[in-house]
Amino acid sequence: MDQLMSLWNDLSGMPMVQAGLILVGSVILALIVRAVFDQVIRMVSRRTQTSVDEDVAHTIRIPVVYSIVLAGIGSAILVLKPSASIHYVAFGILKTLAVVLWATAAMRIGAILLAALSRQVHRMPWIQPKTLPLFDIVWKVVVIAGALYFAFIAWNINLTSWIASAGIVGIAVGFAAKDSLANLFAGVFILADAPYRIGDFIILDSGLRGVVTDIGIRSTRLLTRDDIEVTLPNAVIANAKIVNETSGPHQKMRVRVKVSVAYGSDVDQVEKVLLNCAAGVEHVSDNPAPRVRFREFGDSGLLFELLAWIEAPVYRGRVLHALNSRVYKSFGEAGIEIPFPKQDLYIKEMPG
Repeated sequence: MDQLMSLWNDLSGMPMVQAGLILVGSVILALIVRAVFDQVIRMVSRRTQTSVDEDVAHTIRIPVVYSIVLAGIGSAILVLKPSASIHYVAFGILKTLAVVLWATAAMRIGAILLAALSRQVHRMPWIQPKTLPLFDIVWKVVVIAGALYFAFIAWNINLTSWIASAGIVGIAVGFAAKDSLANLFAGVFILADAPYRIGDFIILDSGLRGVVTDIGIRSTRLLTRDDIEVTLPNAVIANAKIVNETSGPHQKMRVRVKVSVAYGSDVDQVEKVLLNCAAGVEHVSDNPAPRVRFREFGDSGLLFELLAWIEAPVYRGRVLHALNSRVYKSFGEAGIEIPFPKQDLYIKEMPG
């Protein structure tokens, strides 16, 4: 080491030679580091089942190797002792190149990690294949903003006025696109919170009911029972009360048939007839079994309710149709009267 230092001091009068040696040394060091990275990448690829670690290491290798070469060029320039203007331009270019290298690597690493997280929805529910482009764009914007900041610093440019102008422009853009931004963030929260999924039957507080066919970043699409597709902005749905008929431990749901019978009817017979009406109806589940409840004494009759579980919400309309038809026919055959409002007119005397 002492001999090397002595040789270096002997070359102090030859700056061009010193600069050349620094450049050669930086290239050799960069090649050594590249070989080490290649070896590490091979070891990682053999030990891991996924290619994420290997891709990240391979991406980092490029800016590390080239940064060593840029550092060597900078050291060589310092040895040559250039003028202030040349020093300013040369180091500005070198720093800008370094910023570009690391910014490019950061964007690629972010894309690799986001893609890997999107495949693990059970761990990161808010990062999904549908939301991946959004997070990718946000990450790239952050990286580019940081790269611009460091590039300005590399050229010793005062950022105060630029930041103030960017703030004003950002406020103006925010006001102009507030609805779009609201839908955008609402879409992310809907995908993350998952109050409903594609294929679910939902009812909004406005009374709109349908199956979810698509959940996008800006809007959600419902297909109603009339086969009409309705597109709703996510900001509207995010602030609405949502009833998810499909959510829960299973897709089954309970339907209710309310019926009134005349006073004096045999309640045991009514219950038996109602249970027979539910037996054998298509899409009516046997577990839980149908049941009948005597609810209240009404103004003109006794109020009963037939409760039956159906296999999926989509069958509610046709099952109610079948049950109502059976109840009406069965009551007629059994002689059970379904009361309805009546008015009796009494004529005190006939006109002369």
